[in-house]
Amino acid sequence: MDTIRLAELRDTPLSVDEVLAVVSDPAAGGIALFVGTVRDHDGGRDVTRLGYSAHPSAAAELRRVAEKIAAGFGATAVAAVHRVGDLAIGDLAVIVAVSCPHRGEAFDACRALIDELKRSVPIWKHQQYAGGGSEWVNSA
Repeated sequence: MDTIRLAELRDTPLSVDEVLAVVSDPAAGGIALFVGTVRDHDGGRDVTRLGYSAHPSAAAELRRVAEKIAAGFGATAVAAVHRVGDLAIGDLAVIVAVSCPHRGEAFDACRALIDELKRSVPIWKHQQYAGGGSEWVNSA
């Protein structure tokens, strides 16, 4: 079975259960999972909603990042899924998970996965603020 079990951008709601299920493996002694949600503030300003947009290369870059993390940490399975489109406060924006033979590797790999995703996958968010105004933020 492929180590990269899920690497997608979606315009539909994300599922923690789905991501957990795809990285579950009898060879894994640890699974680490991170869920990023839309919060109601940023930089001292109230956020009312946001939208994510992605460059056409974003899906391929997400897979490349997942492959890099899998190889670098000896992962059993890796999953990463990111929303695009309009999201409300509390919606799930990104879920990443890594299973590894041991828990320490799983924690380290999961953190590296979300950090590298945010650093290099070309996804941007457009935040809408209470009282008017908006701002584009590069979330990659």
